[in-house]
Amino acid sequence: MDRRQLIFRGAAMAFAAPTLRAPAAHAAPPSGQLPARAEIIAVLRRVADQWINGHSDSGDNGWARATFFSGLMAVYRLTRDARYLTYTRAWAERHNYGINGGVTTRHADNHNAIQAYLDLYEIEPEARKLTASEDTLRHMITDQPGKDDDWWWVDALHMAMPPFARFSRLRNDDAFAAKLYRLYNHTKRVQGGPGLWAPTLGGLWYRDDRFLPGGILSPGGKPVLWSRGNGWAAAGHVKVLKVMPPTAPNVPEYRDTLTRLVTTLRPVQRGDGFWNVNLGDATHLPGPETSGTSFFAYGTAYAIAAGLVPSATYLPVAARAWNGLVATAVHPDGFLGYVQNVGDRPESSQPVTYDSTADFGVGAFLLAGTELAGLVS
Repeated sequence: MDRRQLIFRGAAMAFAAPTLRAPAAHAAPPSGQLPARAEIIAVLRRVADQWINGHSDSGDNGWARATFFSGLMAVYRLTRDARYLTYTRAWAERHNYGINGGVTTRHADNHNAIQAYLDLYEIEPEARKLTASEDTLRHMITDQPGKDDDWWWVDALHMAMPPFARFSRLRNDDAFAAKLYRLYNHTKRVQGGPGLWAPTLGGLWYRDDRFLPGGILSPGGKPVLWSRGNGWAAAGHVKVLKVMPPTAPNVPEYRDTLTRLVTTLRPVQRGDGFWNVNLGDATHLPGPETSGTSFFAYGTAYAIAAGLVPSATYLPVAARAWNGLVATAVHPDGFLGYVQNVGDRPESSQPVTYDSTADFGVGAFLLAGTELAGLVS
């Protein structure tokens, strides 16, 4: 790909895309070396404990809170601290391991909670924990079997790809993996005409149809490639690759897609370790943002551990992201700031400040830290 002259063509217009470039740093850059494993775990505990202590009400089972619990269960697997398992179990029991919207829902957001339910099942197997989860995914397979356009926005890749992959392996049933790929392929190559994946931009993703070439641009006339949207894509690929056998159909494509994304992110990382809310325009609402950065650290750390990218080149990327997050976004008491709240584009929930937080952002941070802890001793 020639970064000096990227050309996008829409139905009604064509425009030249800019070189993707991170802004110059205005402070000493964060270290390119990871701290010791014990230090990473200490920060994870501080952030997880702050959230739990401030939320005696564990919340609903929608996509945002479910992302938090995915991260919390990752911390449980790392630390074996029973408090994290107890808090997650109580949340799932409160919702009777059910599916928001009922088992006939096709909306990917409603399937996100299945990830935490599966985590709990793997630790304490009871068939009832997966009854609704399996029912809703089988409805996706058998009801309107040719309907593969449900994942019309990139966030869906994180919400629903992992449940299909995990059930395929758990039940040794290829029907789950096959449906996963058909839904994924539609999002990637068909949705909106060209699909939401932009191979000419190094494999970044548009959030949805509105941002495809010929659609919404930044105030500077550049592409809108939302950071967290790409973060959702990265995390979805990581979670699928963690559970699917290397020889399974389509795994090479999932691996290559994640590798391309991680590779493209490296040159647009900010000097402070973060990534901007718009990866396609460094001047579009610039500033630190935690959720996208956490997911990118998670994706990069996994890619290093899996041998998809060279550690010598990419460990400093992941380390700068983690060290920047800890230095800038983590408050002394563990409160996690600079999280862009619910939205679908860079302008959503602005301004993003030291005091901006959200459950899914905390979950993303916990996922990043647990993956990075596996890279150090």
